[in-house]
Amino acid sequence: MKKRFLTPVLTAFLTISMLGGPLVQHADARPGQGGSMGSRGSRTWSAPPSTSTTPYGASPMDRSITPRGAAPGYNGSTGQNTYGAPYNRGMMGGAVARHPFLSGFAGGMLGAGLFGLLSGHGFMGGVHGLFSFIGLLIQIGLIVMVVMWLVRRFSGNSSSRSGGSGFALNPGASGPAPTTPPAGFPASSGAALTITSGDYQAFQQTLLDVQTAWNQQNIPALQQMATPEMVSYFNQQLAALASQGARNVVSDVHFIQGDLAEAWQEAGMDYATVAMRYSLIDLTTNATGQVIEGSSTAPITVTELWTFTRPSRGGRWLLSAIQQGRGA
Repeated sequence: MKKRFLTPVLTAFLTISMLGGPLVQHADARPGQGGSMGSRGSRTWSAPPSTSTTPYGASPMDRSITPRGAAPGYNGSTGQNTYGAPYNRGMMGGAVARHPFLSGFAGGMLGAGLFGLLSGHGFMGGVHGLFSFIGLLIQIGLIVMVVMWLVRRFSGNSSSRSGGSGFALNPGASGPAPTTPPAGFPASSGAALTITSGDYQAFQQTLLDVQTAWNQQNIPALQQMATPEMVSYFNQQLAALASQGARNVVSDVHFIQGDLAEAWQEAGMDYATVAMRYSLIDLTTNATGQVIEGSSTAPITVTELWTFTRPSRGGRWLLSAIQQGRGA
């Protein structure tokens, strides 16, 4: 009886370990789960400037596929960032690791499969028994071929833009002063990239849309709003919750205020890091819908810095990083 009880426990533990993270802490179970993760180009390992929304700055990155390289804040002798925290070298290198839209592609695909498997739908919606196993092998093979094709397709362009490992920082890049942002976003001086009123509205809407897609466990919707790296993290978090028979429910999301921390261009990409404070209902339920943590009536207030990226030639802003604002 004791051995029979330990088997599923060990299986669950190993499954979550394979996902690359610790056992799920249900507190702060919203998207990102209260952690700091993602990529900010060559500024990934340097702290964003303080703002009126985040006067004490941001927490350092816990997870990123961006290698340290020669990015600002890098201390090669210690292997630590300027915060003194060890960095994560990530899952992939080369062209895939350097390109924000390829970074995490394999992780996103694998995460989607694991989420489907743990939530009872099979890997990528596969079938059962022997045919499921054969289908799994075929799907893995297809994923590998797609990733290899993407690496070959983009490796040349990526290398020529970056001029080596990592991204090329352009500290002297400048642009017109940002236009007046909408209510809740006071103007910020010193930005090296023009941020328009429409951009601020896009940031705020993405904040709301990501929460909605997370609540619905809608991976395809998240793929339209975030980089593959961030989608892979969301996949892993949802899969870990599903493995515990739990589900996070967020609702009543209200934007409170925000301001621009920094905006810049590098390697043919635009980046903008925005501090945002918002409130929401954040609770975790079990398989029967019973609340196991959080409150369905008492909202919590969250302060985070979200980094968005897009090609400099134009396109939709995608969420590329979430960092937690530091307290007093």
